Amino acid sequence: MRGGPSGVGLHMTTYGIIGAGNIGSQVARALVALGEDVVIANSRGPETLAPLIAELGDRARAATAQEAAQAADVAVVSVPLRSYREVPVAELAGKVVLDTNNYYWERDGHIPELDRGEVTVSGMLQEHLPTSTVVKAFNHIEAADITTTGTPAGTPDRRALATASDADEAVELVTELYDRIGFDTVSAGPLAESWRVERDRPAYGVRQNAQELRENLARGFRVRPEDAVG
Repeated sequence: MRGGPSGVGLHMTTYGIIGAGNIGSQVARALVALGEDVVIANSRGPETLAPLIAELGDRARAATAQEAAQAADVAVVSVPLRSYREVPVAELAGKVVLDTNNYYWERDGHIPELDRGEVTVSGMLQEHLPTSTVVKAFNHIEAADITTTGTPAGTPDRRALATASDADEAVELVTELYDRIGFDTVSAGPLAESWRVERDRPAYGVRQNAQELRENLARGFRVRPEDAVG
């Protein structure tokens, strides 16, 4: 198998998915369709994932968050932002972690540092996981679109998704994964620039090709005065 960050193969890889909500479940479906193995966890216990595992088939199994993190060659964190500190740390050491999170103050409560534009969602996860490599992925696409709007490479007007990381090899891993699922990739740069693809920015939630995504990332605003609190 081909090598990726820290020797991780980009194919025949076990993905540990922490969070089995809309995005986490759809990413699991996409990965299984690619022939990857998935270990998935939620906050309610492995037994509650039985219907999803039955749908996904033999390449998937349910586990605790710690078990999913331990089993992962590559991890996907898809928990509500308010719960990011519950993501296992030691079990993810040395691993690439795909962060799908978004900040919804209505759900998560206000986080003043985010409201003031002083930090980013993925930067907060990276601080929580100092021995892992965090990379933004799948945060600005509707869950159902992950498995239904991908097209082969070279398709005119192919949909593009953004990523961001402080590690080039993590961006490369996401770029290949996106391509296999059916999307072009545009990097927003390091994690410090990942705010450009966060909620309510021009690049968030809209269907766009690579050129349109680049333009939307460039048009992004860090914070609006009416949004700043604290």
